[in-house]
Amino acid sequence: MRKMLHMQLGSTSMRGEILIRRAVARDVKRLTRLVRGSRAYEGQYAGMVADYRVGPDYVETHRVFVAVDADDSTGRVLGFYSLVLMPPELDLLFVENGMQGRGIGRLLVAHMKSEACAAGLDRVRVVSHPPAEGFYRSVGALLTGTVSANPPAVAWDRPELEFLIQ
Repeated sequence: MRKMLHMQLGSTSMRGEILIRRAVARDVKRLTRLVRGSRAYEGQYAGMVADYRVGPDYVETHRVFVAVDADDSTGRVLGFYSLVLMPPELDLLFVENGMQGRGIGRLLVAHMKSEACAAGLDRVRVVSHPPAEGFYRSVGALLTGTVSANPPAVAWDRPELEFLIQ
């Protein structure tokens, strides 16, 4: 049984419902394109996602959920997240370029918190892309520290945050 969540999107420029469902293997190319094409990773951050790939094994191993437009027959992925249970971490969260600022990221975080609670977690760690720190703090994550750069893979310090799960 697949757990799905329907939510109304509060935007005047896009009407309809957002469906949050478990990702499946056929979604991986879309997820990979979303990561690699993210404008949040342009410039100095581009190298971090240039060769990134979301594979079927990743989707099977972790709790990966996608937000899709329920009215779009193509199954357009508007965003997704990945929750790793051991140790508890929000590993990935991306919203499609042009769809940011419409509440999709907030819906994904709310869904992640629900999944974390159902899994018995009391907290979820996030090592954030520096420009995304403000978003995570706005949806309730607490700053807990900084993860130092690890060149050549990651050339900058990253904020470490935590969601407390109620």
